[in-house]
Amino acid sequence: MNSGVNQSILITGESGAGKTENTKKVISYFATICSSGKRKEGEASLEDKIVQTNPVLEAWGNAKTVRNDNSSRFGKFIRIHFNASGKLSGADMVVYLLEKSRLTYQQPLERCYHSFYNIMSDHVPDLKEKCLLSNDILDYWYVSQGKLTVPSIDDKEDMMFADEAFNVLGFTEQEKYDVYKNTACMMHMGNMTKDFVPVGKEEQAEIKNEDNAIKVATLSGIDCEWMITYFCKPKLKVGTEWVQKGSTCQAAANSVAGIARAIYERTFRIVVEKCNETLIDKAMKKVHYIGVLDIAGFEIFDYNGFEQICINYVNEKLQQFFNQHMFTLEQEEYVREGLDWANVDFGMDLQPCIDMF
Repeated sequence: MNSGVNQSILITGESGAGKTENTKKVISYFATICSSGKRKEGEASLEDKIVQTNPVLEAWGNAKTVRNDNSSRFGKFIRIHFNASGKLSGADMVVYLLEKSRLTYQQPLERCYHSFYNIMSDHVPDLKEKCLLSNDILDYWYVSQGKLTVPSIDDKEDMMFADEAFNVLGFTEQEKYDVYKNTACMMHMGNMTKDFVPVGKEEQAEIKNEDNAIKVATLSGIDCEWMITYFCKPKLKVGTEWVQKGSTCQAAANSVAGIARAIYERTFRIVVEKCNETLIDKAMKKVHYIGVLDIAGFEIFDYNGFEQICINYVNEKLQQFFNQHMFTLEQEEYVREGLDWANVDFGMDLQPCIDMF
């Protein structure tokens, strides 16, 4: 702070090590000791807004894994900005590697993102009705392939915190319900993948029962017939012309799954962008920042998808960076200075594995 140089804190470790909890404490600490003391009438302070990003990000970006009941399935780099006098002047965040594959597949001991179970918890009285949801999570197979409840998590309480956080962060009622509806839309899209039936000799996909498709279209604000046509008979460009090609049931279901994952990721990024808009105090000049990097933890599953491999690779790169600067270079400096020093063995050097990847 006194030097006026931008600095960053790197928080790494395997899943369940406490990275996210430490990140929250670091952010709360800076928000408290560097408080500007400014507060508009009827509006939450900047410090409160920064702290209130946690319930929202955890609901839409955290999930239960085999090793951790509240595992961050994305990485985030949070910059906390300060003015020339060291007072808090805002914050912004960048998110990385949201694990989208979890949205359509969970292993038996895992759970999908907390947001789905929070929405089904009945904390917001009219939410299920507006999202066209039933009262049973088992009606939605995309989010009921693994565990449905977690002993250490109170979904109703977490929904209360997230709903309050949306208000503190300046989301309008429309924006808040749009996030809920997009989240529920993905649940209905899972059911829609089961509605495709083969028709004709070529077994082209069609939908006989449009109930789930109508719910998806209603929540998305698009025409149902148009949507079904593009899933069942997508357009392809051949030369200079566009032609329609019939899809198989599996291909159509895969298309729905891909769109569902994309909708959830975009909803998550919209939430982050809205948070960034409210965390900047435009009246205060930003001179320097302290960054906090918190990424998803290292895990090895029975089945490791591409996203988990990417997460593990990033963890290894960061660990190697830490080892290089905290052990290797530091000990080389001791040797150059002629200090009486016994070299510390910091464990296996995994650079060959990194190079191989």
